[in-house]
Amino acid sequence: MNKPLIVIFAAICLDAAGIGLIFPILPRLLEEVTHAHNIAPYIGIMTALYAAIQFIFAPVLGALSDNVGRRPVLLVSLAGAAIDYVIMAFAPHLWMLLLGRAIAGLSSANVSVAMAYITDVTPENERAGRFGLFNAMFGIGFIIGPVLGGILGDYWLRLPFIAAAVLNGCNFLLALFVLPESRTPMRQKINLSSLNPLRPLRWAFTMKGILPIVLVFFILSATGEVYGTCWALWGFDTFQWNGLWVGLSLGAFGVCQTLVQAFLPGPATKLFGERGAVLVGVACSCTALTILAFTTQSWIVFAIMPMFALGGIGSPALQSLATRQVDPDHQGQFQGVLASAVSLASIIAPLVFSTFYFVVQADWPGAIWLSVVVVYIIAIPLIIRSTRTVKI
Repeated sequence: MNKPLIVIFAAICLDAAGIGLIFPILPRLLEEVTHAHNIAPYIGIMTALYAAIQFIFAPVLGALSDNVGRRPVLLVSLAGAAIDYVIMAFAPHLWMLLLGRAIAGLSSANVSVAMAYITDVTPENERAGRFGLFNAMFGIGFIIGPVLGGILGDYWLRLPFIAAAVLNGCNFLLALFVLPESRTPMRQKINLSSLNPLRPLRWAFTMKGILPIVLVFFILSATGEVYGTCWALWGFDTFQWNGLWVGLSLGAFGVCQTLVQAFLPGPATKLFGERGAVLVGVACSCTALTILAFTTQSWIVFAIMPMFALGGIGSPALQSLATRQVDPDHQGQFQGVLASAVSLASIIAPLVFSTFYFVVQADWPGAIWLSVVVVYIIAIPLIIRSTRTVKI
C-alpha cells in the first residue's frame, strides 16, 4: 500500500478512535459537569449536536475538496480535531463540552474528503476492497478508542482526551509532510450558494439511481446510532459495567469488525451479489440484536460480537455500487451527500433512541435493541427496491 493511502487510513482510524473513546466515559463526564441523575437526554443532545455540525459541513468540505484539493481540507480538519480534544480535556462546564463536540463534528466531516481521496487513487474494479479497508480502519479505531477511553478514564476522566489530542497532532504532522494531492483542483471561483449544506441533497434528487441509495444509507446509519447513544447506559443498567468493561466490549466489536471488513466484503459480494450482501448483513444484525435484548449474562455479549460485525458486510458493496453513478469531478460532492445523509440520521436517531431508552430503562433496558430490529424490518423492502434501481 502506498504512503498516501496509509495517511488517509490513519486519519480515518483516528476519527473512529475519537468517536469511540468518549463512549465509556461520557455518562460519568456528564454526571460530573451537570450533577444530574438522569443523563440519558444529555447523551442524546451531545451525540445529535456532533452529527448536526457534521451534517452541515460534510457536503461543504466535500465540494471544497473538489475545488481547492483534498489535501488542504484534510489538513485543516486534522488540526481541528487536535484542538477539540484539548478543549474537551479541560472543559469544566457543559457548554464547553458542547463546544468541543461541535468542533469534533466539524473535523470529522473530513470523512467525505477521505472517501473522495480513495476514489481518486483507486481503479473502479478495486474500490470495493479499498472501501472494505476503509471500514476496517473504523474497526481498528473502535478497538483503540473505547479501550483507551475505558482504561485511561478509570484513572482520570479527562486523560483519554489528552491522549487523543497527541495522536491527532501526530497524524496532522504525518499528513503535512507525506500526503500529496490526489487530483488537480478545479480552481473555480467559489459560489457562496454552493456552500449551502442542503444544496448537494437537492443535487442528489436530480441524479437517477442516487436518491434510493441515499435513503438506504440514511436508514442503516440511523440504526447504527443506537450503540453510541445507549451502549454504556445499557451495560451499566444490565451488568453494572464500569468504563473498562464498556471499553472492552466495544473493543471486542472493533476486533471482529476489522477482521470482517478486511477479508469478507469481496467474497461476500461475489457469493451473494451487492443486494444479497446488504440483506445478509441486515439478517445478521437482527439476529444479534434479538439475542442482546433478552440476555442477562455479560459473556453472551462478547460471544455474539462476530454476528454483530457481520452486520456490516454489505456496506462496501453498497458504497462501491453507488460511486459508479457519479463522474470523477463530482465524487467529492457525492461523498458529501452520503456523509450528510449519515449525519442527518445521526441527528435524529440519538434523540429518538435516548428518549425511548429513558422510557424502558427501569423495566426492560434490552427493549432498546428490539426497537432497532423493528426499524430494520421496515427498511428491508426499501433496500430491495433501491438496490434494484441501480445500474450495475
